[in-house]
Amino acid sequence: MPKWNSQNTCMLLVDIQEKLLPVITGHETVLLNSIRLLKAARIFQTPLLVTEQYPKGIGPTVAALKELFPAGTPTPTKILSKTTFSCCGAPGFSEALDSLNRPFTILFGIETHICLLATLEELQAEGRNVLLAADACGSRNPEHHALALDAARACGAAVLPTETLIYRMLGDSARPEFKELLPLFK
Repeated sequence: MPKWNSQNTCMLLVDIQEKLLPVITGHETVLLNSIRLLKAARIFQTPLLVTEQYPKGIGPTVAALKELFPAGTPTPTKILSKTTFSCCGAPGFSEALDSLNRPFTILFGIETHICLLATLEELQAEGRNVLLAADACGSRNPEHHALALDAARACGAAVLPTETLIYRMLGDSARPEFKELLPLFK
């Protein structure tokens, strides 16, 4: 697999919504690491796609994340509503992802064993490079989360902690972004 960096990576935030997040095991950690990823996206000007599963019933993306959506990037954040479990079935998703022209996608959100795994499997089958932020996703049942992480690895996805993904995007502590990123992990 070629190396990912801040210039060839996009992010996909999946279904971290008001009514769903509170029932996720370890939801505080999922939220914290999602915030870290979004702050890094702002620093790197990384394109972001967001999905919301049936927002009429489950509510919008949690406000703490929405306020961090990258601003002033060449590609504005796109929020897509869906009823399919895989993001790939959302109207306009494939076109939106293709338009970013980024070969690597950092995937995070909820639930790991349903929407994230279904999306990951489809993206990998299409030949895309998926990087799953293991500590920025979760499920109601921790066993389901663990099994989905195993399945993601079996599909060929890189399953890594948020900190690893961000520092790999940085690549070099001599870059000016390094000092901006340091507070994220203190």
